[in-house]
Formats: sequence, C-alpha cells, structure tokens
Amino acid sequence: MPTLANSWTALAALALVLGMKHGMDADHLATIDGLTRFNAARPRRARWCGTFFSLGHGAVVIGVVVGVGAAARAWQVPRALEAVGAWTSIGFLSALGLANLHAVLAAGPDAMVHPLGLKAGAFARLQRIENPLAMALVGALFAISFDTVSQAGLIAVAATQFGGFVPALAFASLFTLGMLLVDGLNGLWVARLLARADARARSVSRAMGLAIATLSLALAGWGALQQVSPRLDAWGEGKELVFAAGMVLGIAATFLLAMTRHHHLTHVKPVAHGESYGVRHGRET
Repeated sequence: MPTLANSWTALAALALVLGMKHGMDADHLATIDGLTRFNAARPRRARWCGTFFSLGHGAVVIGVVVGVGAAARAWQVPRALEAVGAWTSIGFLSALGLANLHAVLAAGPDAMVHPLGLKAGAFARLQRIENPLAMALVGALFAISFDTVSQAGLIAVAATQFGGFVPALAFASLFTLGMLLVDGLNGLWVARLLARADARARSVSRAMGLAIATLSLALAGWGALQQVSPRLDAWGEGKELVFAAGMVLGIAATFLLAMTRHHHLTHVKPVAHGESYGVRHGRET
C-alpha cells in the first residue's frame, strides 16, 4: 500500500475495491445466506438482509479506521505481530477454502450448496433473527476480528498521509460502500435463488461455493508466498488495487459463466427418442 498511498485517487479506489473484496468473505456470504433463508417467508425483508448485516459491519470498520487514524502517528505495529497476524489469516483462509471445496464436491447433483464460514458456523443461532437492527448488530459482531481490524488499520495508517479525521472517515466510508454493494447484492441474489429453487439456483450455488473456495485458497497461497519470499513481497507492493480488482472481476465472471452455461443448456431443444440429429434437420443419417 505505500506506493498507492501517495495518491488520493488511488487510495480511494483501493479502499472501495478492498471493501468489495471483503464483502466476499466466506463468513459474510454464509451469514447473509443464513439470514436470508430464515426470512425467506417474508421476501421484502429477505432481500435486505445483506444490506442490514453490512451496515452494522461497516459501522465498526469506520470506528476502527477513525480510532486507529488518530493514534497512528504515535504507534507503529510491531513486525512480529504482523507476521503472526499474516500466518493466522493464511491458516483460516486455507481452512475456509478446503471446507467450501469439500461442500461443493460432496453435494449431490440436485442439492443446493451453501457457503461455509468459520464464525458463521460457530454463531449459527445468530442467523435466526428477523429484526433489521439485530441483523446490523450481528454484522457489527462479525467485524470484531483480526482480518477486519487489520484491513481497517492499514487504511487508517495510509489515510494519515493526507491529514487526520476527514481523510480517514472518507476512506473508511468508501471501504464500507464497496462492502455494502457486494453484501447487499448477495442478499438480493440469495433471496431470488430461494424464490426460484430450480436448476439454475443449484448451478449458481455451486459456482458460489467454488468461487469462495478458489478465492480463499488463492489468498492463502499468495499470503504464504509473500511471507517466505521478500522479493515477491516487494514486487507486490503498489499492486494491491490490481490484485483486488482482479479478484472481484474473477468472482463476477464465475457467476456470469454459471448463469450463461445454465441458460444455454436449458434452451437446447432435446432430441426426441428415436430421432437422430440428421432427421431433425431434414437430412437422413
């Protein structure tokens, strides 16, 4: 981030894209999936579960960024603590990636695949709520994690180069906006899939599971390589925006591919029993 931090526009774009990437966290997707399913009988409320969750999560992020930004000039994160945090994140991402990959491979051909998250599984009861304020509080609770706090801290430290409170608040708001876009759309999408409950819904659910697994394992692998290779770590500095944008576009492409493939398969006219391809087209075989 040091290179990008020299440009207000670049850091603003990075904060927005990092927020979008953070919204694709497995725990976010799994929790929003659970909240939406529990409220499926009330479609209007179900569509907004992702938004309520993200608003609560974002409120904590903004608070952390503003607080860290105020103290950043007087305190630096120890290198040892950064290493411990990095390897902890790598371990969690690896576990999430493998768990979601197993869920996809173990699911039957007619089964929906539900995203898996570590905190989402541990706090499954918190997904059985109907009150929008309670959903926001669940989002706030999930924000109290090393991954969220570390990303907020990085944004806050970078924002101090442009001043104090106002830049930190601006970049935190952009991070929250990016996360809100992804999580809000995810809630709407899950609600729509539940209303359909057809082959397309199953196909897209598999794509979601594979996307989460791929993203988690890719991030874990890249993080591990950075830790063991200082040269690679130095090469990656200043390219955070490119990497984050690539991941967001990759996930979006996965969903579009799943939808397009299913649309194509469902619109291919089946060949009647005993009828050859040549006869259907006016030719003998």
